[in-house]
Amino acid sequence: MVQIREQVRPDLPSISGPLPGPRARAVIARDTEVVSPSYTRCYPLVAARGEGAMVEDVDGNRFLDFSAGIAVVATGHCHPRVVQAIQEQAARLIHMSGTDFYYEELVALAEKLSDIAPGEAARRVSFGNSGAEAIEGSIKLARYATGRDKIIAFFGGFHGRTLGALSLTARKATQRSGFGPLLPGVVHAPYPYCYRCPFGKEPEGCAVECVQHIEHTLLKTIAPAEETAAIVVEPVLGEGGYVVPPRKFFEELERVARQNGILLVLDEVQSGMGRTGKMWASQHFDVVPDIFAVAKGIASGLPLGATVARADLMMWPPGAHASTFGGNPIACRAALVTIALLEEELMANASRMGAYLMDRMRDWPERFPIVGEVRGLGLMIGIELVRDQSTREKAPDLRDRIVQQAFERGLLVLGAGDCTIRLSPPLVVTRDQCNFALETLANCLREASRNG
Repeated sequence: MVQIREQVRPDLPSISGPLPGPRARAVIARDTEVVSPSYTRCYPLVAARGEGAMVEDVDGNRFLDFSAGIAVVATGHCHPRVVQAIQEQAARLIHMSGTDFYYEELVALAEKLSDIAPGEAARRVSFGNSGAEAIEGSIKLARYATGRDKIIAFFGGFHGRTLGALSLTARKATQRSGFGPLLPGVVHAPYPYCYRCPFGKEPEGCAVECVQHIEHTLLKTIAPAEETAAIVVEPVLGEGGYVVPPRKFFEELERVARQNGILLVLDEVQSGMGRTGKMWASQHFDVVPDIFAVAKGIASGLPLGATVARADLMMWPPGAHASTFGGNPIACRAALVTIALLEEELMANASRMGAYLMDRMRDWPERFPIVGEVRGLGLMIGIELVRDQSTREKAPDLRDRIVQQAFERGLLVLGAGDCTIRLSPPLVVTRDQCNFALETLANCLREASRNG
């Protein structure tokens, strides 16, 4: 009798033994001895290679990556066109430092970012290596352009870990504890509908209350309007829980900023580059920033960040701000190819697959008593876990358990906020891969609902 073996699909997970495997355990043991313990590893994945939405570990196990390297590999792991662009550029020019010299790759990317920026205003671009650096550039430029020193940010927001960006970050105490004093002049306001409305309002009412807190309290007390340079905000709260604010929030925020000569700075580091089905999440709300920060998905895995501002604002003199490696020729070439892929097909796929996932998960709060809410835009989706749907008591332990169980079944997801699972797959993800993720998460939720 001929035994028929089940065909192994390279586009879906395959786990061959207990995790972590022997090679992974050896790497983790070495890591423990020499790598900073400040890194947050929630499960023992030791990656060896990636392709599309799949990652293979050092033991040969294959995983479906619904984290995209924390929303970085927008075009998927090792997209052949990105790889080709990197190889060709590396053979021609690796580094020349745009702070002191000229090269066409940097100019071409700045032109492209100006072209695709929200609104009609001409733009200028300053390059760095990361989202935190893009935020640092935004802070410096806002202060320089306005001559004011105060900055308003939001509770629940995450903007990076360098000291300036960290001063805006207000997600959890461990990120700030022990690093003070931080940047002076930074104050925080409530973000609308962040887990539960701090004012007990419905979403639109909450949005108005949050902006009124800025307008009638902060600007009249500790951050006077004439001293406030900028309001810095994430269009969709990222690390804070993948929270999508109502349109009214941005309408009111833009009104207050314009009336008081305050610059509106949008942190598009996680929400930008096609992740929400549009190039920028701000386009869902028709809000036009004065300055915005870009990184993560911009170069499909290469380190690159950009501060993009109205041209009339970015008029600081030579030497005022720069970065040795920012706008590296290889990263710029990767970014240009990434943007081309987004415009050709991947933004549209993010919109389709995001709608498909949301449609399939719409009834999860009814099906699973521990799901409080499913929310998101495009392929930036959050599943909030609760202990009790009536009180919406947070359930971080359940969230962490499900993230671990998903890993053991071949699905890579991460947490966000206190109790949210974030889904942020590469924008090349297929319907079959979405179905695997849905089935895996549903099984994990069903088990967690039974066991409590």
